[in-house]
Amino acid sequence: MSKPYIGVRLRSLRARHGLTQAAMAQALGLSPSYFNQLEKDQRPLSAAVLRQLQAVYGVDAAQFAGDGKARLATDLRAALAGVDGDVPEPELEHAAAQMPQLSRAILALHRRQQATQAQVEVMAAHLGGDRSVYAPPQAMPFELVRDFFFSNQNYFDAVDRTAEAQAAEADASGAPLLAWLAERLRARHGVRLVRSSDEADGKRCYDSAARTLSVAASLAPAQQAFQLATQLALLECDALLQPLIAAPMLAHDGAARQLARVGLANYFAGALLLPYARFLAAAESLRYDIDLLGQRFGVGFETVCHRLSTLQRPGAPGVPFFFVRVDRAGNISKRQSATHFHFSRTGGTCPLWNVYEAFAQPGRILAQLARMPDGRSYLWIARTVGNQQGGWGAPRQMFSIGLGCDLRHAPRLVYAKGLDLNDPGAATPIGMGCKVCERANCPQRAFPFAGRRLEVDENASRHSPYGSVPPRGVV
Repeated sequence: MSKPYIGVRLRSLRARHGLTQAAMAQALGLSPSYFNQLEKDQRPLSAAVLRQLQAVYGVDAAQFAGDGKARLATDLRAALAGVDGDVPEPELEHAAAQMPQLSRAILALHRRQQATQAQVEVMAAHLGGDRSVYAPPQAMPFELVRDFFFSNQNYFDAVDRTAEAQAAEADASGAPLLAWLAERLRARHGVRLVRSSDEADGKRCYDSAARTLSVAASLAPAQQAFQLATQLALLECDALLQPLIAAPMLAHDGAARQLARVGLANYFAGALLLPYARFLAAAESLRYDIDLLGQRFGVGFETVCHRLSTLQRPGAPGVPFFFVRVDRAGNISKRQSATHFHFSRTGGTCPLWNVYEAFAQPGRILAQLARMPDGRSYLWIARTVGNQQGGWGAPRQMFSIGLGCDLRHAPRLVYAKGLDLNDPGAATPIGMGCKVCERANCPQRAFPFAGRRLEVDENASRHSPYGSVPPRGVV
């Protein structure tokens, strides 16, 4: 495999730290001229320099060395699928790696085009008598927030450490965490806790005028503590949250900034219930056994999985996980990635992924070795979670939680037991979604691959429902 060029990423890293070329070169133990050549893409990244970047600046080695381009390349492939002529894969990868800002600008234009098209369709339906609501003309705020968390590798150091310090205070007090949180809200913010049985209040409802915080009485103690910790972050950690949500990618969307603020408050709550050092030590000692971690910390399966996807503290990282929550219809309501793995925005996800098989075996943890079209292999575990609000006949929530990691980390997990990690044939071939998956002979394909011209042969019937013309130079 050829060595990557990292000029753009190196300049961005230097800018974030406010350093001159000479200063960063000295910190990395490099000569200024060699560092200058790295920034100008006149020299490729060596393994020794990558190790120094990881040691000095805590970068994710896989992402910094080029794996981070995979998400951009996949999104570009989908965005450019409708243009005349195929864009060769090497050109997409080069654009994603060496021209990330230009690539993101192309994606922004593509999203605007999609939004405009949606407007036209809704207006046409409305003029035809349909009562649909007018579609918003911009990218959805939750998509911007997902990108915001992804760009930070799902880890926010200052927020995490502040929550960890407060967890230590709670431990030192000797009081149960829920009682400690209620007292802190009362003593520092004049907020009175009320347990509510009114479903209209939801899980948490804060009345700033009355200074009351209503929390659903039906929630378990750990769930109530999570809601109190979230409200505490919103009331007490403004100095931490505001600089983060001022990120340029959120600057022009007020709803996205509000969603990001709530997301960061939830992050704080998870870090308070599961403080970093103690939780990581337990995870390593228990080989990341989710059920045992839930029992030790008194939280549910989803909460443990979500926290595991955030353990990327510089100098003390855990396994870099990817976290996803899906429903039976394939809608992804939560997705977090601590490293290079990403999720398709186009065409759904892959039905061969074990997060869907989990619905057929509710409550059971399923392990799967999965191989992507680019040859990378992963260990995925999946299990359903659910609850029912109200009495008989009320709809029940049911989701599948997926947690995955690169195959090289699999031996650290209890779920690798009994799996042949060295047999390439043991892995299930999956993709990021039919429209962006180039596998030629998948019988589960629902849509043709958007990156190639559709091939139609009336005299042949394939096992795969769609054929495509091979790219130039490939027979």
